[in-house]
Amino acid sequence: MKPPTPDTATLSVPVRKQPFYKSLFFHLAIAVVAGISVGHFFPDLGANLKPLGDGFIRLIKMIIAPLIFFVIVTGIAAVGDVKSVGRVGVKALTYFTGATLVALVFGLIVANLVQPGRGMDIDPASLDAAALEEATGEAQGAAEFILGVIPASVGGAFADNNLLQVLFFAVFFGAAVIVIGPKRCAPILSLFEMVLEVIFKIMSWIMRVAPIGAFGAMGFIIGQYGIETLGTFGMLILACYAAGIVFIGLLFIVAWAFAGVNLWKFIRYIKDEMLIALGTASTEAVMPRIMTKLTNAGCSRATTGLVIPTGYSFNLDGAAIYLSISLLFLAQAFGHDLTIGQQLAALGILLLTSKGMAGVPGSSFLALSATAAALGIFPVAGVALLLGADRIMDSMRVTVNLLGNCVATFVVARWEGQFDRKAMQVAFAGGITNEDSAIMLGEEEAYEETNANRAAYGKQPLPKFAGGPGDAEFPGIRMVGDSTGEITVEELDTDDTVKGRESERTTGQREA
Repeated sequence: MKPPTPDTATLSVPVRKQPFYKSLFFHLAIAVVAGISVGHFFPDLGANLKPLGDGFIRLIKMIIAPLIFFVIVTGIAAVGDVKSVGRVGVKALTYFTGATLVALVFGLIVANLVQPGRGMDIDPASLDAAALEEATGEAQGAAEFILGVIPASVGGAFADNNLLQVLFFAVFFGAAVIVIGPKRCAPILSLFEMVLEVIFKIMSWIMRVAPIGAFGAMGFIIGQYGIETLGTFGMLILACYAAGIVFIGLLFIVAWAFAGVNLWKFIRYIKDEMLIALGTASTEAVMPRIMTKLTNAGCSRATTGLVIPTGYSFNLDGAAIYLSISLLFLAQAFGHDLTIGQQLAALGILLLTSKGMAGVPGSSFLALSATAAALGIFPVAGVALLLGADRIMDSMRVTVNLLGNCVATFVVARWEGQFDRKAMQVAFAGGITNEDSAIMLGEEEAYEETNANRAAYGKQPLPKFAGGPGDAEFPGIRMVGDSTGEITVEELDTDDTVKGRESERTTGQREA
């Protein structure tokens, strides 16, 4: 005989509360403060902590390429429509272009108002171009960049960790699965799902050493470049950070107007990932967790898998703001006032070079150097002036870049009809809405308990991931819902427990 319970089961796994001092956010905050302190008071020691931060980022990069491949293939197979995949790609690139253009224009406006380089009067003869050459990689032309998206070999794309090439192959692979048919490809898709579970578990282990990585990265940045840099480039840093804060305000409006997402709640939801990105000065360090949390918050796996990796190369809003402000800073530092026509020309050049430099070391210096050479207003070697301040800008860039890509995912998912608002509300309240997220976030036990309770009352298990075929179509990937397509969702109380009263029933096939 079944014990008394609510009439229906919740769609989510409530996250167990824990003392704040055991939370990842608290450990990361302590690590960041400790890293800054060591870098400031013991700069030599801080500069030698770089391997800790680099080691953590390499651990993340170790799994990014296979993660993206398996997520995209299984996500496209779940959508089951090649045309839908094409629409997501076109809509994502359209959004990226518009967002980058707005960020560049906004940076120019701020630089014209603040004029951070006014009065510096730099002598071109004092410039040292050698340091600039050492900090930058090799520039690519537009044709070379486009051809570079196509892998010469699939193995090479994975070996080089070239995310755009991995994404390119994954889209073809997923499209082929759709054409052949998910039923015939069920064995390989089930294998992919099993491998993904292993990757998610590895990622949960890696996150345990995130505070060590953040400590090492912050210690190196402060020890190597010093807090004194803040005074030397004070106006430039102030202009960039103020512009970044205002631009985040614009993202709040875009997220609410076009996707119905409260960005403040989302920031609270990803606070751990934000602190890791700030501490390591790398958005790649949080890519796997961000993708998981976006799917947990209702974005389909296919949309998330396509938008996030592409956005890491094509939607760098924070970098765009920095480029436009830095360009005017350099012009003003050499005593030049750019006309509106020159600024518009620079805008067009930056819009192109900021895309073509994606993934190249010192890409911001390359983009600025190409723009300076095209305009001929100040010496290309003048870009070396930014070497001292560039790393201080990382916090602004990674924050705006990360939020910009997350907002892009919500907007494109909503635009394409692959966004589940109910799942978003549950996730923001602290719940876990699918099995993959439970594995990545270390809540497997709670997931198993919830599914056991659901089974005891004749309910379908929680979904494998956000979006996908039903049990009857493909048993290897589970989705919530009975034969009528009804899905049960219950709200969460403020203490993240399940309300055992009324349930809200949503009829129709659940949109991912």
